[in-house]
Amino acid sequence: MGLRPNPTQRQRRLGIELRKLRDASGMNGVTAGAYAGLGPQHLGHIEAARTGIPEEKLRALLAAYGCNSKTKAEALVAMSQSTGKGWWSDYRKGPIPPSARDLAELEAMSAGHRSFQWMHIPGLLQTTEYMRALFEGGQPSAPPDDIDTFVNFRQKRQSILTRHDPPDFHAVIHEAALRMRMVSTSVMRRQIEHLVEMARLPHIRVQILPFDADVFPTGFGTTFVLFDHVVPELSTAYVEQPVSSPFISDQEQYRRFADSFQYLTRAALDPIDPNVEPEFYKRRDSLALIQHLLYTM
Repeated sequence: MGLRPNPTQRQRRLGIELRKLRDASGMNGVTAGAYAGLGPQHLGHIEAARTGIPEEKLRALLAAYGCNSKTKAEALVAMSQSTGKGWWSDYRKGPIPPSARDLAELEAMSAGHRSFQWMHIPGLLQTTEYMRALFEGGQPSAPPDDIDTFVNFRQKRQSILTRHDPPDFHAVIHEAALRMRMVSTSVMRRQIEHLVEMARLPHIRVQILPFDADVFPTGFGTTFVLFDHVVPELSTAYVEQPVSSPFISDQEQYRRFADSFQYLTRAALDPIDPNVEPEFYKRRDSLALIQHLLYTM
């Protein structure tokens, strides 16, 4: 069997975690591989995600490395045994890039999503007409069929929020995203109304970060999503950039983003609570700002 030319994010993450465990144990490739009947070159290919590893050999490595957490061990085994196939597999041919398919798989696997957006409404909370307007405006030369594919792919990603076991979803959205005129006023109005409706779901929390929030802006110049795993050290940060959108598995860097998100939640207005009548609000909150925006549109 040949080596993988383009490993997925999940496969790369498994290799990274195995290398971290081996380094922590102080073993070299020869010693570690011997515990599982693997040559050092083969083990190197596994750690580089160029090839897979059978379950029994993986468990032998984990035991040799002193991985005493049963939860973590089972999570790593699950990562290794997963076929990676899901609805996103139907998009291997076409305009959807591999990173977007990796994102869909990561979303499906995560127990919680924490998102900061300052220019757009988070993709999982977008209406169809809003996302279509963004795709058409951002890629004016794209064929109509490609735009349809982009929209369809994002719609399918959104299904995780309405499945029987949805992840906890917490979004901090800058006020700028609500005032942008990249879409028509009518589209933006319906998008904001949809945002409030989605906030009615018990697992979705939405906060608005107003322009006059007391935050230092240069620390949050990029949007990001934190994907929380049931095993905290397997959590991932996804940083959106124009050129590339890297998945960050380094836990020190992940914690920096997690700390930033906590800072943003403290600076943002109280979460949208559409179940409370507006006249009962006695302080500034996210719903009050949204109602003001809808009134002035």
